[in-house]
Amino acid sequence: MSLWSRARMPGPRERPDAAEGGSGWSLSPAVAAAAIVATVCLVAAFVMSRLELLLVAAPLLLSALAGWSSRPESAAARGRLVVGGDDEVGRVRVDAEVEADGRIDGVHLRIRRADREPEDAVVTPGSARRLRFRVAASHSGPQRILSIAARGIGQDAAWVGDPGVPIAAERVVRPSARRVRSLPLPTRLLGLTGGHVSARPGDGGEFRDIDRFRPGDRLRRIDWKATARLAQRPGELYVRRTTATSDAAVQLVVDARDDVPGAVSGWAAAYPRPGVTSLDLAREAAVSLAGAYAAAADRVGFDDLSDARRALPPRAGARHLNRVLRAIELTTAHGAATERARAPRLAQGAVVFVLSTFLDDQATRLALTWRAAGHRVVAVDVLPSRSVDELAARERLALRVVDLERGLRLDRLRAAGAELLVWASPDRDVVLRRLATPRRRP
Repeated sequence: MSLWSRARMPGPRERPDAAEGGSGWSLSPAVAAAAIVATVCLVAAFVMSRLELLLVAAPLLLSALAGWSSRPESAAARGRLVVGGDDEVGRVRVDAEVEADGRIDGVHLRIRRADREPEDAVVTPGSARRLRFRVAASHSGPQRILSIAARGIGQDAAWVGDPGVPIAAERVVRPSARRVRSLPLPTRLLGLTGGHVSARPGDGGEFRDIDRFRPGDRLRRIDWKATARLAQRPGELYVRRTTATSDAAVQLVVDARDDVPGAVSGWAAAYPRPGVTSLDLAREAAVSLAGAYAAAADRVGFDDLSDARRALPPRAGARHLNRVLRAIELTTAHGAATERARAPRLAQGAVVFVLSTFLDDQATRLALTWRAAGHRVVAVDVLPSRSVDELAARERLALRVVDLERGLRLDRLRAAGAELLVWASPDRDVVLRRLATPRRRP
């Protein structure tokens, strides 16, 4: 997969964004504990008349006073990140520089990566100025691949700086496009030009039939052999008619209201295990279908069920394809299910691809609405291959209930005439070839 940054992210040679660390300092708990223990020992030595307690309290008290007097004067730490190129396949190089002023012994870093729990590291001030990370980009779409919060550590760890604003490196990872050899077409092709053979008579298509010459027919269409064979009276001519070519209108509808990983135990986890998610498959399917239809000179549109403002009507052309691909790449989960008040309007006679996990009723309801309006609907199941190894007995029972409800939704779609395509299935090309086969009208 290819990687490229957002417009507001600096490149390797541009001036990177910087973030200031906190300017306040907090006394280390170790210094406070030393002062408390020294005070307790002094009081105990006075009350109990024990000289050895003074020998314990004296070094603790001196170390607490030394730590108190060594408070740094300047800001704790400030840093910046520079996003570089790709060192390896699927990995992004990030160069970090954290500068710490004042009398400090170390820099405390809290490093956050995508889908990982935060990690803490303590480095020297010299090492903090030369940090390099290689972060794996395991998902497509917009993501924060690395975030660093830094704070200074005073001499002998007596003072700790306040953590400042984290500095972050963000990327938009372009999904990889799969080759789609077979394209399902609408039931009726209504476009005027294109590369598909339609059912109406016209120019540019395959042979349709032979009929009598009528006003408006071109003279070069006259079939003299058929005229000699079929003419019943003088002056009667027969023409050879062909079918017209047309383009298809395609609407890609992505259900981006949630992002489900393959491991069922990570559906509600804050940091799920690395792996392909449902939105990864949805972006891959949408990019693959959009590129294949655009290569066939068809009109492609895009809609996001989680954000109605990102809808793009079906159009043709390279510039419009770039807008559709960019909209797909920026698709991200919003974390909350939003209900559409009404179904989005589609182009007349368009074929609709609904890319969803079908874990709730909204995508099913919209697909049934479009099917009732006469559109050809292809339900693309983007739920990844699931793993149930870490589930308890009651969680497995709950998953069975979810599977039954999901199966009922898919059965309703099939009963209404919608077609099902499982994108992660190894038989995806076979199903697409079957869907692309022209269907005879009853």
